[in-house]
Amino acid sequence: MEQDQSEESHGRRGTTLVESEEGTKLELTVDEVVEAYVGSLGLSQILHVLVVSFAWIFDAHSTLVTIFSDAQPPSWRCKNGVYCTDGRGGSVCGLVPGSWEWVGGDRSSTVAEWGLICDRKFLAAVPASVNFLGSLLGSAIFGHLADTWLGRKRAVMISCILTSITFFATSYSPNLYAYAFFRFSTGFARSGIGISCIVLATESVGRKWRGQAGQYSFFFYTIGFLSLPLLAYPTRTNWRNLYKFLSILPLAYAIIILPWVSESPRWLLIRGRSKDALKVLKYFAKINGKDEFPQNLTLANPSELKDEESGTISNKRENLWTTKWAAKRMVLVMIAGFGVGFVYYGVQLNMENLNFNLYVSVAINAVMEIPAVFAGSFLLGFSKRRLLFSVSSYVAGVSCILCLIFSRGYSNSKAHVKFGGNWGQLIVEAVGFMGSSLAYDILYIYCVELFPTNVRNFAVSMLRQTAMLGGSVAPLLVVVGRLSPSLSFIVFGVLSIASGVLSIWIPETRNAPLYETLKQQEEMEALNHVSNGHSRCLEFGK
Repeated sequence: MEQDQSEESHGRRGTTLVESEEGTKLELTVDEVVEAYVGSLGLSQILHVLVVSFAWIFDAHSTLVTIFSDAQPPSWRCKNGVYCTDGRGGSVCGLVPGSWEWVGGDRSSTVAEWGLICDRKFLAAVPASVNFLGSLLGSAIFGHLADTWLGRKRAVMISCILTSITFFATSYSPNLYAYAFFRFSTGFARSGIGISCIVLATESVGRKWRGQAGQYSFFFYTIGFLSLPLLAYPTRTNWRNLYKFLSILPLAYAIIILPWVSESPRWLLIRGRSKDALKVLKYFAKINGKDEFPQNLTLANPSELKDEESGTISNKRENLWTTKWAAKRMVLVMIAGFGVGFVYYGVQLNMENLNFNLYVSVAINAVMEIPAVFAGSFLLGFSKRRLLFSVSSYVAGVSCILCLIFSRGYSNSKAHVKFGGNWGQLIVEAVGFMGSSLAYDILYIYCVELFPTNVRNFAVSMLRQTAMLGGSVAPLLVVVGRLSPSLSFIVFGVLSIASGVLSIWIPETRNAPLYETLKQQEEMEALNHVSNGHSRCLEFGK
């Protein structure tokens, strides 16, 4: 109740009447216009969020395609009926070259084509790792450009086009080194999709629906994840065909669908394009069936600061890292992001180390993301972000550690696995993945709400960078897991729990307004803190 009262007082303070030569103008913030004249969540915003979030499908494809393209084939056989063995319980290491072959053919994966086994097995982790490193670098660049002159919409468009190009180029990789380079390029290209889409989606809705709007983004990521086994199975004999097919989708989206999407009114406002911002808001209102926009309505731009001596108005550019409270907050989010990213991507890539059919296990894990998304959407409506994030991280961590019980007796050879396997291990792992998925999704929503418009995309990009850094290390642990599955599960579990503990020092943001500048957020949060403290003192006095 105290927080709601604080928000209401903030809304009243933001509404001002400005005298000018043209008459009295009604000056409102974007939040106030959305709530009063557009609608917190109407048909226009629902369509906007869904169309923007669709691009997350390509982010999932580019991130997780290596589960199939770089997988170690499950079985091999002796060639031409010749008996071949090295006495190592089914291992091909030490066999005479040419005396055996992969059952699925030598084009079924990069591991089969380039012989990334035995003493070269760690090379199989390089393409996936450099993909995350490319995304780390791309997140920094796209995050900065999307906050400055490029904008959210154009960042998504450029990212989709570049992703399509690099996907297609990857299919013609002549060797492992070229393949790794193109995977790095794909990681760089696709980095603008996730960070810009979630910001573009959440900046168009009212504060009550921000969490749900962000969750829609992850629902489409789940669709991308779920569609991968369906796309990979027909191309299981040639991994290059999978990349060629995946290159078509983001290009079609960028050319046919994305031009119909509106730019973020908040970004337009802080870039000094208030008329364009108001035009977007009026467009949303019209689709929502609301045409009662006041003729004298103008948008308040907190980034415009008036010099009292000269009387001039200028846009002051603020820096997140030189603002103490924001920098401290960012560091905590980044550390938590590293752990969450390591576990979230690592658990997905680690599915090949489960004693289960790869296509079935990927499909089941993808399905588990659906209840995670819906649960997140429901819980974010009334639960605190900090509590949700920490509990989800703990569930993921405990489940990963419990996988140790079911990994006993695990065999490195999976030739006997068809469409079944260790169901107990798969169920516990799926619950853990659901927890890590929920924690990953919530942390992004959390980050959007923790920072103002003029650094929001940058802040999300920094979170994305650390998540990708964690993801870049995860493939190495997956390779180790081929020898010792227990070790990989322990590391995933411990890091997930540690990430949840860090949330203790991150402030709560549920129902908090979205601010436009660092200065405005610092002043209003300090004022709200004093106001809430005064209210508690009055209650204590009673």
